[in-house]
Amino acid sequence: MQSKKIVVVGSCNTDMVIKADRLPVPGETILGGTFFMNPGGKGANQAVAASRMGGNVTLISKTGNDVFGKQSVMLYTSENIKTDFIYSDPKHPSGVALITVDSQGENCIVVASGANAYLTPADVDKASDEIENSDLVLMQLEIPIETVEYVAEMASKKGIKVILNPAPARALSDNLLKHLYIIIPNKSEAEILSGIKVCDIESAKQAADIISAKGVDIVVITLGSQGALIKEYNDYLFVEAFKVVALDTTAAGDTFCGAVCVGLSEGRSILDSVKLAARAAAITVTRMGAQASIPYRSELSSLDVEQFKTSI
Repeated sequence: MQSKKIVVVGSCNTDMVIKADRLPVPGETILGGTFFMNPGGKGANQAVAASRMGGNVTLISKTGNDVFGKQSVMLYTSENIKTDFIYSDPKHPSGVALITVDSQGENCIVVASGANAYLTPADVDKASDEIENSDLVLMQLEIPIETVEYVAEMASKKGIKVILNPAPARALSDNLLKHLYIIIPNKSEAEILSGIKVCDIESAKQAADIISAKGVDIVVITLGSQGALIKEYNDYLFVEAFKVVALDTTAAGDTFCGAVCVGLSEGRSILDSVKLAARAAAITVTRMGAQASIPYRSELSSLDVEQFKTSI
């Protein structure tokens, strides 16, 4: 059975990555790193993750009229992503991210948004039929917040489920939150949205209570190696993370979000969708790069540890 249609509205970048023993301190130069160049951007990463998980995916994005932009469109077409609504900006370059990864898999990232910063509501209007014929819309915050709010209101008024990964972290309006079906923040993003410092399951529950009170039906707070807390209306569930040796955490959150959407598009519960996502994200952190690290659905069986839930 064909899964329901997922529209991802978000960023498309080229990632330039250096793997080093440790992250430099300000003013320091470190020699001896290994360089990689990979396609990235949270929107594109999540679209690729959803497609590799078996989703029916359209990406709405904006690139520069340059080699990075043209390569991106070719790549996403090869990933079975519908690219009709990736716009080419004649005035601004494609987005670029500079990423440093240490030996423990931790990273620091600086992004030059380029054309991503010019994905406007007018661009969205050109894709309105595509959005209105979708079942799920997935967004992040590497495009203008006005565009995110515009899409969320447009989709929710049509009864389409809107899922937001609020990254990079920033405060959000109550008007945006009330149009969301699911929000998927990490610990730091949940803290900004709730005012609660998230360090364990109990504090995650408190943060989820505050966020859901603003009108979001389901809150999924990712806790890294601890797992993920789900608040679905008045119920709390917890999904443990798989125990793996992390090589690079880049795109783990994006893989998680894309996989959650695919699970939902297949009619799975939020619990089973998060289980699927935890399995996919665990594989991602064992590999270098952004999209290069995202697994295909067929690879998920390589993690044979039984995932389980805890009602709390």
